[in-house]
Amino acid sequence: MNDTHGPASRTTQPDSPDLVQVVLGECSAADADAVFGVLRTHFPSDRGEDAPHRTEQPRPAVWTGAFLAAHSPGPVRGVLLAGPVTADLQGGPVAVGRLRATLASAFVAADTGTASGDQEVQVQLRLTGAEHGEPPLPGR
Repeated sequence: MNDTHGPASRTTQPDSPDLVQVVLGECSAADADAVFGVLRTHFPSDRGEDAPHRTEQPRPAVWTGAFLAAHSPGPVRGVLLAGPVTADLQGGPVAVGRLRATLASAFVAADTGTASGDQEVQVQLRLTGAEHGEPPLPGR
């Protein structure tokens, strides 16, 4: 893993049913930052304003973040990506649905796998750039 953070901040409430763990992989640091930028705009996160970055490790890059999806945001503008991004979302079904809907409005999102537990779901998405959108803002 190339990008790690300390324990979740108080704003992400680790025991909350609205908490969703997001893991991004198979993408550039810039595309990971674009996806996290969309999520940070609409949901409190343990990531703050940290931008994903690569290290010198030879392993594939994976970026993680926790987001508190206690509400559904309004309209989200489309964002262009340089390449596809694999996003794994894990958490309560309602919260995961809110994040998935937000990602689907900002990017083209294809479901590539799901798993359901007693009180938790995991969804894997393949995100590509929106058909109409804007490049991510510099520094986001």
